[in-house]
Amino acid sequence: MTTFPKNFLWGGAVAANQCEGAYNEDGKGLDIQDIMPRGIKGLPTDKPTMDNMKLIGIDLYHRYKDDIKLFAEMGFKVFRTSIAWSRIFPNGDDAEPNEQGLAFYDALFDECHKYGIEPLVTISHYETPLHLARKYNGWVSRDLIGFYENYVRTIFMRYGKKVKYWLTFNEINSVLHEPLMSGGIMTPKEKLTLQDLYQAVHHELVASALATKIGHEMMPEAKIGCMVLSMPIYPLTPHPDDVIAAMKADHMNYFFGDVHVRGQYPEYIKRYFRENHIELQIEDGDEEILKHTVDFVSFSYYMSVCETADLEKKKKGKGNLMGGVPNPYLPSSEWGWQIDPQGIRYILNMFWDRWQKPLFIVENGLGAMDELIDDEQGGKTVQDDYRISYLNDHLVQVNEAIKDGVSVMGYTTWGCIDLVSASSAEFKKRYGFIYVDRHDDGSGTLARYKKKSFFWYKDIIASNGDMLKK
Repeated sequence: MTTFPKNFLWGGAVAANQCEGAYNEDGKGLDIQDIMPRGIKGLPTDKPTMDNMKLIGIDLYHRYKDDIKLFAEMGFKVFRTSIAWSRIFPNGDDAEPNEQGLAFYDALFDECHKYGIEPLVTISHYETPLHLARKYNGWVSRDLIGFYENYVRTIFMRYGKKVKYWLTFNEINSVLHEPLMSGGIMTPKEKLTLQDLYQAVHHELVASALATKIGHEMMPEAKIGCMVLSMPIYPLTPHPDDVIAAMKADHMNYFFGDVHVRGQYPEYIKRYFRENHIELQIEDGDEEILKHTVDFVSFSYYMSVCETADLEKKKKGKGNLMGGVPNPYLPSSEWGWQIDPQGIRYILNMFWDRWQKPLFIVENGLGAMDELIDDEQGGKTVQDDYRISYLNDHLVQVNEAIKDGVSVMGYTTWGCIDLVSASSAEFKKRYGFIYVDRHDDGSGTLARYKKKSFFWYKDIIASNGDMLKK
């Protein structure tokens, strides 16, 4: 017997910069993704180039009605997307918002509600306006708190009656590893000081808490959550040195959630600051703002890693954004991400025990090179049994966590429709239940095709998880 709650929020997730396209339409300004044609693997360019797959994405900007209809056919209860900051404030520091941008998200959310789908909105999902990155060096500058506050007040006022669930920043802890993509910081990673990096972190944490405070004031019925990149870290061996190495690595991820949930910096991160000569500039009122804590914690989960104190064994896994050592007991995806369904049960328990806040899995999925083939009805499909197996095994472990007593609000698969990869800006790395006819050379009709997993997920949602195979 499965035990998913009756009100469990099943759905899917995307980000504006990876699917909308229309990068220069209806008053939209440029954001950092427009000059990252190779994702995190390449250097930024001076201006957008048409080899950047994100400029067109999957053209959701013009096709959202058809796409949401497909999501509704699967039975989505919730659809996670982001608002592109530069659609609302083209430069980020503009005095007035762009009405055409505001109108687009009105229409998008209205279309969701037409089918009974709740929008789950990420306020900032790796989409810092390019002007803020170039002029202010992104979140290194305290000025961004004010620009973000203006943006937040604008969208809360506009969509407060249409959006119940909000996330302040996507994978906020990823700024430690990808400062440009996550924090709009133009300083190259090798030149960025720990002082500047953690000052940027402080500014984001204050901004996040400020958004939570404002959200609770303006929208008393809304739920405001944080969003972290989760990655269980196991000791490579039982040696105490490896156990402590894993603990320290965990601390660097946990502290973002600790601040969001507990409202203050934990002592272990203060020790790290002292030992690395980091002296945060904390302004009057910052500590009071941080006390405005989130209603729930959301997170992405794709893989687990190991950690060791043995420098000779400290080899970073292929495709791994957050460091760590490969686990010799786990298989890997085509992109070198280790597959660990039990890790999602583990991290759910760890987060619940630590924070006692409702948890929301807002990203989980398998990126793979799908093959479009003819189906028996004369159309086209993808026989993605590997994706079905991956998602089934992870959802079984989510159910185990619920049986453990963990409060889980919902589950949105990443890339519910094929989109452009954030890490590599490729199209061949596909996650969706819906195949989009677009390819890395820019070819394709952008036509949509239902994969085998489309019908599988429809059945899982309709049965509230009862059709999972254990």
